[in-house]
Amino acid sequence: MPYFSLKAFYLWLAALACLPLGSVVNAEPIQWVTVGDPGNTADTDPAGFGAVAASFQIMRYEFTNQQYADFLSAVAATDTYALYNSRMASSDRGGIVQRGLSGTFSYAVKTNMGDKPVICVSWFDAARVANWYQNGAAGTSSTETGAYTLSGNVNGQPVAVNSGATFFIPTVDQWYKAAFYKGGGTDAGYWNYATQSDTAPTSVSAGATGIGSAGSTGNYANYAAAAGWNGLTGDVTTIGTNGGLGAYGTFDMSGNINEWNDYDGITTGLYRGIWGGSWNGVADDLSSSHSVDYAPTQESTTIGFRLASPLSGSAVPEIDPNGLSAVLGLIVGGLGLLERRRYGR
Repeated sequence: MPYFSLKAFYLWLAALACLPLGSVVNAEPIQWVTVGDPGNTADTDPAGFGAVAASFQIMRYEFTNQQYADFLSAVAATDTYALYNSRMASSDRGGIVQRGLSGTFSYAVKTNMGDKPVICVSWFDAARVANWYQNGAAGTSSTETGAYTLSGNVNGQPVAVNSGATFFIPTVDQWYKAAFYKGGGTDAGYWNYATQSDTAPTSVSAGATGIGSAGSTGNYANYAAAAGWNGLTGDVTTIGTNGGLGAYGTFDMSGNINEWNDYDGITTGLYRGIWGGSWNGVADDLSSSHSVDYAPTQESTTIGFRLASPLSGSAVPEIDPNGLSAVLGLIVGGLGLLERRRYGR
């Protein structure tokens, strides 16, 4: 390779290293926690949930408005699959505004709402997010195949997750274990609430920008419409500010919003479960004994989701632009050493 070509290559690498994060990965980063203790026993009350054979990962926090807005901006210029619900804008508890005309839609988060959980999402919406991440989380990544084979299905029967999926809606056992299992062994037992407590959490209030009053410690949760802000009596609050974490490091699995899981207790195959309780629920809604089956098309101001991933899966990396620049700098530097050696410098 002639010298001027190598120099041009270096300049290209240097330019790549200076690209903003969104030019490399369009997905808002996910923070994972590992749910270990594989082969644990199921809870004996209420219905034998929680036994999981293998370790896995689950999102530390609920999927946020900022993450969902980035997803929409990447794939929903026409919003073919009704991924956007107008109540995300019209409801004061919603956090995302749609702009433009079909074919050129863009999306932005409302003030103070980027770090709040996304609401008004169906099971199908969550499945399409999983597909998008599975396929690389870029503007051209498919929402229709990957973790789930949806093929345009927006209001029919939900489908099972595909073998080998690396992003998916957690099963009821995975969700239940991440929320309530005590950890530290395969027969450790279960808490009644996801704050590592058998006593109902105290409900939180919220500051002027929706930050929960409890911070990230203590037996607290956002429920009972107690977190009033934004002119509302009861509202979603900033993820991770509504009390202590579960045994594996998750936040807000009791309260804030209900979350989709892959469970059909009615056994018709037409429903999917939600769990965890919401900002306007009662204490019993937050407990390990309470679950509800909804139609997978249900979109409510009290329902959102978080994703799971196999422990050995290839999750979307949390790319730090500085870290990327450092790695590319090492590549450039290493090639520079090879060039100097080749040309006797």
